[in-house]
Amino acid sequence: MTKLLPSKTSDQRRSNRSRRTKFQIITTISLITIIFTYIFNTNTFISNISFNFTPKNITPLQSDHLLDNNNQTFIINQLKSTSTIHNPVLIVKQLIIEKPNQIPPKKQRIVNKLPEFDTSNSNNEFEVRAREFLQQCELRFFMTWISTSSSIRVFGEREFLAVDALFKSNPNSCLMILTTKKTDFVYGFKILKPIVDRGFRVQAITPDLNFLFDKTPARTWFDHIKNGNRDPGEIPLAQNLSNLIRLVVLYKYGGVYLDTDFIPLKDFTGLKNSIGAQSVNPFGNWTRLNNAVLVFDKNHPLLYKFIEEFALTFNGNKWGFNGPYLVSRVVERGSRSLGYSNFSVLPPLAFYPVDWTRIGGLFRRPVNQVHRRWVEKKVVQLKEWSYGVHLWNKQSRGFRIEDESILERLISDHCVVCMFLNKTQRLNSESLFIVS
Repeated sequence: MTKLLPSKTSDQRRSNRSRRTKFQIITTISLITIIFTYIFNTNTFISNISFNFTPKNITPLQSDHLLDNNNQTFIINQLKSTSTIHNPVLIVKQLIIEKPNQIPPKKQRIVNKLPEFDTSNSNNEFEVRAREFLQQCELRFFMTWISTSSSIRVFGEREFLAVDALFKSNPNSCLMILTTKKTDFVYGFKILKPIVDRGFRVQAITPDLNFLFDKTPARTWFDHIKNGNRDPGEIPLAQNLSNLIRLVVLYKYGGVYLDTDFIPLKDFTGLKNSIGAQSVNPFGNWTRLNNAVLVFDKNHPLLYKFIEEFALTFNGNKWGFNGPYLVSRVVERGSRSLGYSNFSVLPPLAFYPVDWTRIGGLFRRPVNQVHRRWVEKKVVQLKEWSYGVHLWNKQSRGFRIEDESILERLISDHCVVCMFLNKTQRLNSESLFIVS
């Protein structure tokens, strides 16, 4: 008995040591696994964190320009946490500070679409220049010529023909071309110099849109556009601004608005508060009006309705919605309600004697005697019954005015300078002056 007891005790001790050793190994392995798992998960989870805050009591960094704004976006990479649970310490290995854009991307896109008017400051010169220029005019005419910074338009030969013909039939009138900065201050006088040299009153001027739109529904719409709160749409904003400016300038000053592709043939002094029909039905009732020619007194209520409709229903994605279709739907509603009737709708022969689908016929020379007689008859008709001819530039821009064509005969009889009638040419392919 005494010999067996020591042996048993020794075996038990070895067994206990073995169990403790295994437990320690397992515990160590488990602990190492937990630590590595924690480190891996922690780094993965917070290796790229972005958050916004207003920094307070921040130790200055080496760069003097990193913290020049109160609100910054911080991106912190590769953070490690200590084992302190309640008050963790973040070890920052990399700190990247992103400065916010000065102009939100949406607003920046709209700014890029805005024509080069001074939309932030008031141009006090505009009111003075407009008032002085429009004094002592037998009749006030207005045109628009608007370009954007990304799309520079050219005031070319065809546009010059419209100005030239205007002063042949309305020599005692004045013409104000509302345009963007570059045309006004750099090229405007050069473009119009041949007309001015003959004593006619024409001026290119940049409008103060804040002043022009003030106290009309146009002001709210324009503010929303500038602030990025209104979608300008896919249609060029310059086109829709032209649609609006023509309405407001007539409302503020009164007179006649003409598109730059309209060739005047008659004296306009006999017209008053008139808009032209583009098309009529078989019974002679108009089916669509157009805004390429507008004749209205100052402060006419129908003009205000047009401006109000523009501001309330503006859609920059539908061609014509804010132009010809706008005046058509407003007049149609007014005809039903009889809310305003102090105006006339003239038949298509007055301003739109040739539909855009047939405008090419005005440019072609006669090919035989039958065609020649038709051309002569058409020339007589247009001279007698039409105030002018709309050339529908969108469709006819690439056409040539051929010798002995209807258009060549009309222009040769209705020009003062007559600069572009010596030879057959493709209008607008070469510019008189380039705006750049």
